[in-house]
Amino acid sequence: MMVLWKGIQVTLGFFLIAGLLFASGVLAVLLYGKITGQAWFREAAPVARAETAVVEQPSAATAAAPAPAKSAMLEAPVVRQLPELPSGCELTSLTMLLQFYGVQKDKMKLLPEMKRDTTPLRMGKNGEIVFWGNPNTGFVGEITGAAKGFGIYHTALFELQHKYIPTAIDLTNEPFHKLEQQLREGIPSVVWTTIDYKVPNKWTVWDTPIGPIKTTFMEHAVLLVGFDEQNVYVNDPLSGKAQVKIDKAQFLQTWEAMGRQALSYTK
Repeated sequence: MMVLWKGIQVTLGFFLIAGLLFASGVLAVLLYGKITGQAWFREAAPVARAETAVVEQPSAATAAAPAPAKSAMLEAPVVRQLPELPSGCELTSLTMLLQFYGVQKDKMKLLPEMKRDTTPLRMGKNGEIVFWGNPNTGFVGEITGAAKGFGIYHTALFELQHKYIPTAIDLTNEPFHKLEQQLREGIPSVVWTTIDYKVPNKWTVWDTPIGPIKTTFMEHAVLLVGFDEQNVYVNDPLSGKAQVKIDKAQFLQTWEAMGRQALSYTK
């Protein structure tokens, strides 16, 4: 019995010593890792997942647009206002626009359809115009030359244009490059300028049923048919000539002086 007890003590002592040795070894390794910053075991490194980079190709819509053409020229009908309509440059220019569009009507057939402001002319003691019609309402005066005549502006003429061209547009007050773009797209425009394509030095003011108006008897309308970097080209109803060349800067001054009026259409 004594021998058995001694054997158990020896065995327990052996395991106790072995456990102490193992614990001290582990402790030594942990202390070494703490001091050196190195772990005594490492986890498996994560496997990097390869991703394919997607390179977006520019679409046709985002591709660089070509530079706009620096010139354009259209072959449009030429119609003279004389001798029947000495004051009818606007109606005659509209006739050219309509014929280019495909409406086969002449100026005299359009004449009864044009809006008129029939307000009687009233003159002052010094011969100045005191009260008369407003060209934004309809044609002012007598277009045939039988009596004093003046003209018609875009607002009143647009109604007649829209009657024959459903896609008619009033481009008044739009920048001139819009009219150039119209020409690039093959569409002319009726524009207001002056007879000699110069800014007038004589203006007149009279009262009308809807308020006073300042204008000039040099007022004129033509069909814009072309442009380049230095010039514009018009069909002039007064001279009856096509593609009349006018210095662009000079023309723009008169167009702006007359209120940047313009009528055209879309396809």
